[in-house]
Amino acid sequence: MVGKLLVRGMLAGLVAGALAFVFGKLFGEPSIGNAIGFEEAHASEPEGPELVSRAVQGGLGLAVAVIVFGIAIGGIYALVFALAHGRIGTTTAGASAASLGVLGFCVVYLVPFLKYPANPPAVGEPDTIGQRTGEYFGMMLASVVLAVLAVFTYRALRQRFGGYPAGLLAALGYVVLVAVCAALMPGVDEVPKAFPADTLWNFRVAAIGTQAVLWLVLALVFAPLAKRVLQPAPDRALAAVRQA
Repeated sequence: MVGKLLVRGMLAGLVAGALAFVFGKLFGEPSIGNAIGFEEAHASEPEGPELVSRAVQGGLGLAVAVIVFGIAIGGIYALVFALAHGRIGTTTAGASAASLGVLGFCVVYLVPFLKYPANPPAVGEPDTIGQRTGEYFGMMLASVVLAVLAVFTYRALRQRFGGYPAGLLAALGYVVLVAVCAALMPGVDEVPKAFPADTLWNFRVAAIGTQAVLWLVLALVFAPLAKRVLQPAPDRALAAVRQA
């Protein structure tokens, strides 16, 4: 069953990645183009010839990157779904898929984004790329670990306080601990003073939107596929007869 869910998760990730690419292409590319124009206008010396043209980077290259990312996230999502279904207070495949989609978007992307938001070209010093990447993934790891801890806390408190209070306490604990981690981690502010604020804003909104589309489509596509695995055809037919 886990293998079947994994395949369906990767398929759902492929669809989600394709639609996320379309969204990013439509809403993110204009900001990237403006940022590249700013970078070229303020370059101290002319750049060498491009190894890969801008058209390929923003077309085929972006599509392959987003779709491969979607497939990878879909596979991980399916494995977590197989582990969490029926253990996080949800009973149906659709409810589990929706809950996992919302949690995945918030924990894996939104929380690290709030500390280290995405930046277009021309924002950020080339010498600090490695440091900034490490800090971003460190924040992501902290968010994931604390989310897992919150789930265990919820399960431990559910029988004593009930589902709703236990969920509030676990969520509150997660928020507080994430805020502490974010405060302790170093900040990054490398936006050039003359960089257009609207370009930066539009790029970050498009980045959030692209991820939101990815996770939303992933959950919507995966839910019915998972239901077919969890409830084989004879069981679905029997359920339909009983409802009739």
